[in-house]
Amino acid sequence: MAEIARRQALKVLTAAPVAAVAFTWTAEEAAMAAQQSQQASAQAAAANQPYTPRFFNAHEFATIAALGDMIIPKDARSGSASDAGAPAFIDVIVGAQTDRQTAMRGGLAWLDSECRERFDKTFLDCADADRRKVLDDIAWPKKARPELSHGVRFFNTMRDLVATGFWSSKIGVEDIGYLGNRPVMEWTGAPEAVLKKLGVSYGPG
Repeated sequence: MAEIARRQALKVLTAAPVAAVAFTWTAEEAAMAAQQSQQASAQAAAANQPYTPRFFNAHEFATIAALGDMIIPKDARSGSASDAGAPAFIDVIVGAQTDRQTAMRGGLAWLDSECRERFDKTFLDCADADRRKVLDDIAWPKKARPELSHGVRFFNTMRDLVATGFWSSKIGVEDIGYLGNRPVMEWTGAPEAVLKKLGVSYGPG
């Protein structure tokens, strides 16, 4: 059964055009997806309910959340990818890009089939150490074996989506220390430390 599932996943991936496997999106599309996913998450939270995915099924969405938290885990500085709402962002943006949906679903199916082949379990059911073994084999394109090329392309796409979703969120914005969109009552110039680092000054007067 694992081999059948693997062949089915590979068939789905190879049937999708190359351009569809490599996700691209504009800043406007990312901003809109971020806004919509944040609004949907806020509405769910107000109703004391979890976010309900619009495109992915429950298993796929849970897999995205687990994978996202391995790409951007929670640390002392900020929350994880799922804390930031990245899975909801991915659900919204993939739901809007219909020509990429087959490739994304195929990638998730490939991940499960690869885990079944190695450990007789889905990605979600695998131990953390076993998940990392699979990801270590597809996270570094130059080191990956040729037969894992489908997984490499999927992981690259997922990593970029997770990062975009994370840094489009309130948690992500705070993580990088972004100070825009805030009123400044009195502008006294750039901090001295910044001017010194850039090797510039305001000069006399």
